[in-house]
Amino acid sequence: MVNGSGRSKRILITGVAGYVGPTLIRHLRDKFPDSKLIGFDTGYFAHNLTGAKRSPESLLDGLHFGDIRNFPAELLEGVDAVVHLAAISNDPMGTKFEAVTESINAKASIALANKAEQRGVGSFVFASSCSIYGAAEGRPRRESDSLNPLTAYARSKVAMENALRETNSGKMTVTCLRFATACGMSDRLRLDLVLNDFVASALSVGEIAVLSDGTPWRPLIDVADMARVIEWAVGRSPEHGGRFLVVNAGSNKGNYQVRELAEAVAAHLPGTKVSINPGAPPDKRSYQVDFALFAELAPSNLPLRSLDQSIENLCVGLRGMGFSDREFRNSPLVRLKTLNQHIEEGRLSTDLQWR
Repeated sequence: MVNGSGRSKRILITGVAGYVGPTLIRHLRDKFPDSKLIGFDTGYFAHNLTGAKRSPESLLDGLHFGDIRNFPAELLEGVDAVVHLAAISNDPMGTKFEAVTESINAKASIALANKAEQRGVGSFVFASSCSIYGAAEGRPRRESDSLNPLTAYARSKVAMENALRETNSGKMTVTCLRFATACGMSDRLRLDLVLNDFVASALSVGEIAVLSDGTPWRPLIDVADMARVIEWAVGRSPEHGGRFLVVNAGSNKGNYQVRELAEAVAAHLPGTKVSINPGAPPDKRSYQVDFALFAELAPSNLPLRSLDQSIENLCVGLRGMGFSDREFRNSPLVRLKTLNQHIEEGRLSTDLQWR
């Protein structure tokens, strides 16, 4: 992959040592073998490798550890594209660390984008989220529809999108990818994602306990397909979507109700019991999403992994790890548990600064 001057691109990936990073590194290295891939990460979860035979970051041309709240602007020198994954990355973490979530996901992220534009970065790819639609009954939500963020995590994504829209001077091509809920196997697997949790539960205890009545809607995207979407966004020209673009990233066939996900896992793993809690308080986070714009703009990068393929890859990966932890929700494979352990053992402060 080369830029307009004919030289290889230099791509900086923040949050590279998380759930998406390992798969993205491999994908970009394969697609753009001559480009320079630089990683930046705070290292909260870098030690949580799951079945990896080598460090995923060994495929990078450079790796820097640091806090995004104190991002060194010199790392942006000569960078053509920034892929911004770094974030406090789900609702439970956002609830416990609300101020930190705002500081990292919004304030520090906005500062990074401003520094990138000042340093002449040509493309900025922001990993946003469909969770910003929140409680959204009725038809699938389009990019132009109103937002209803219900959590600190979702609000931080809205704040970043708004800032990118308002401050974009037109010098940098900005792509906000409103990703569907992530799933699938990774070299740094998370089991605090709905499908991944269901597969782990089925394998470890032979049962999936749906805590809601199973009716909430969730769009899904496999982490491998997230990498394909980011590949497109990194190379996107303003002629395809404009200098500033917000786009739902996923597939219309990836909209599922939670009970459908549980039933799909049970069908893949015969003998799995599924229990639904019809008396549970309603989960207001329910949204179907319309991905027609992405299909129009990026027909060659549409998601390829089916739900069954994602389930199968999770089964293969977990079995390959010898996974059998019945208490996995209290394990480091749940990101909040890792942060809590860091704090309890004195490695992190309560504002998530390394001691």
